[in-house]
Amino acid sequence: MGVSEKVAYLKGLLEGLKLDEDSDNAKVFRAIVDVMDEVALEIEDLTDEVRELGDGLDVISDDLSDVEDLVFEDEDDEDDEDEDDEEDEDDDEPVYATTCPECEKEIFFDETYIEDGAITCPNCGAKLEFDAEDINGGEDED
Repeated sequence: MGVSEKVAYLKGLLEGLKLDEDSDNAKVFRAIVDVMDEVALEIEDLTDEVRELGDGLDVISDDLSDVEDLVFEDEDDEDDEDEDDEEDEDDDEPVYATTCPECEKEIFFDETYIEDGAITCPNCGAKLEFDAEDINGGEDED
């Protein structure tokens, strides 16, 4: 039962009391019920407006979602192309990794450093020397 129905019920109860129309009590009760009736109508109007705003917000949200899909779809495609390019570069040249004995951080390097036989740790500056024959087909060096 909504607010308007409850106010209508109270009006019916008030009429059922058969109060003297000129009595102070009857006037007060009728005034209270009239105010409650106006409040109930305002509540219904506000509820309808809130529902309309919610529906409008849903429409705007859907439109915004469509715009986001259009805008960010292009960026996603560019990111995918960049990742594909990076993957292609990675496939061309093997990458090796080792752990620095000084700072114990992992270092990544390519075949250029293997040919040189040494690498400088970018974290602590320690020089790591190794023999190219010790590296077995791209496995990590310890």
